[in-house]
Amino acid sequence: MHIRFFDEADRPFLRTLYLAARRHNWTWLDGDDWQLEDFDAVILGETVLVAELNGHRVGFAAVLDNDNFLHSLYVDPDAQGQGVGSALLEKVQSRFSSTGALKCLQQNQAAMDFYLKHGWRREAVGESEQGKYVLMHFPLATRTSGTGRR
Repeated sequence: MHIRFFDEADRPFLRTLYLAARRHNWTWLDGDDWQLEDFDAVILGETVLVAELNGHRVGFAAVLDNDNFLHSLYVDPDAQGQGVGSALLEKVQSRFSSTGALKCLQQNQAAMDFYLKHGWRREAVGESEQGKYVLMHFPLATRTSGTGRR
C-alpha cells in the first residue's frame, strides 16, 4: 500500500471513485443528482492523500490540516476490506497536531464502526442535509497511549 499526495492526474479517477463509493455506501440517500464534479467541491482547499494498491488508485482522504478535520475518506467499493481505509486513516491521524475531528453520518453504521475501531470517540450529534451525523474526535493521547496502533 502506498499513500501519497494528490496529483492533478488523479482527478478523473477520484471523481469516479467518489461517485461510486457514495452510491455503494449511502444507499438510504437519493443520489440521482450526484455528479462526477461533486468531488471537486469536496476537496477544495484541502490536503488530499491518495491510496494506491498494486499501482492502482483505491481510495483517498481529504483533510483540513489547520483544523485537524478529516472531511472525506472514501475507498473504491471493489477494494473495501483490504486495509485501504485503515492505511489512509493512520496517515491522516499521523498528520494531526491536536485532537482530530470528523463528522460521520449516523446511518453509515459501517463507517461509524470503522472509526470507533480506530480509537475515535463520539462527541455530539448534529443535522446535515444528508441526515443526522455524529461528531467524532480522535485525541492525540489515543495515538500515543500505547494502544498498539503505532
